[in-house]
Amino acid sequence: MNGTAHAAIGAATGFIVANTLDTSPSATLILIGLGGVSALVPDLDIDGKLRDKITFSHQVIQLVAQLIGILMVIYSFFEGAATEKWIGMGIGLVMMLVSAKIKQKHMLSITGIGVLLGGVSLQEVWLILLGIYILIASFVSHRSYTHSILGVLFFGMIASRLEASLGIDGVYYTCLAGYISHLMADLKILPFNKRGVKLFLPISSKEI
Repeated sequence: MNGTAHAAIGAATGFIVANTLDTSPSATLILIGLGGVSALVPDLDIDGKLRDKITFSHQVIQLVAQLIGILMVIYSFFEGAATEKWIGMGIGLVMMLVSAKIKQKHMLSITGIGVLLGGVSLQEVWLILLGIYILIASFVSHRSYTHSILGVLFFGMIASRLEASLGIDGVYYTCLAGYISHLMADLKILPFNKRGVKLFLPISSKEI
């Protein structure tokens, strides 16, 4: 199933939760949005709609890193003491070389680190957990751990902390339902899916 369909189903779950709890119009809109986003989260393990939205172009990061590297080399050459000069120039050159190797697939890992550091800085547990989730998603294969019961449980912790932070009833149920809706829509029993999901990783890698 494509991202648009997943997002639509997730948004519908948010609407259902909002109506069930009889939330205010503003809270209803928030829940619909969170449902749509949550339904896209499992596919962070591939290039998709949500992944493209939360990551910068690797070319932008390359350019910034290379400019910083060049500036560090120039500054170290003219301003550094004997030892500091060579260390600074070395670090600058390494930054330039490493940045040249950055590809789009690395951007999700960089984003995960950024979200994690942001969570630590803001002291928001849900952001820290989300950063860890994004980092894991950047390394695992598609339809594996993000599409498993373990993924559901981990995202449930994020959703619980998010609800506590926002103070809006229904956030936990909306996020969890949106996430689960994605897995259900990807089940192999549905005629339009050639592949299923590995719900019971790491115990079993059988697709369902």
